[in-house]
Amino acid sequence: MVVTDADGRLLFCSPAEPASCADITHARKLGLVRSLADGPAVEILADAGYQGLGAETGGRVVTPPHRKFKKNPPEWYEEMHERQRKAYSSRRIRVEHGIGQLKNWRSLARHHGRREHMSGIVRAVAGLLSHQQAATTAISMRM
Repeated sequence: MVVTDADGRLLFCSPAEPASCADITHARKLGLVRSLADGPAVEILADAGYQGLGAETGGRVVTPPHRKFKKNPPEWYEEMHERQRKAYSSRRIRVEHGIGQLKNWRSLARHHGRREHMSGIVRAVAGLLSHQQAATTAISMRM
């Protein structure tokens, strides 16, 4: 799980699970749901893997619009759903760019080793990426 700010800068990177785990289950294990429910009013733009967390966190987690009609939807519904989907994805694009920067590192993109070693690699790459982003921000502020 990766958390970025509105500009796509990396804020948090969770440890990797040794086995496959659903996104929503991983968030619950890390205590994210409790923290969001009891914490400050912030808006988290999440992907579809976190659908249902909005109700548990008092609306703090926002996920893409869910399709209500799978077969033979009314014409008005298709247009409305597409507008909502595009509006959500245009808000979330910076988050996706931040996640993409993390995945661009070769050690993560081409990892074929054991999952037990993945957390250390992710933490190292996240630290390097965070340092790189901070340095880029500091340089642009001086200009």
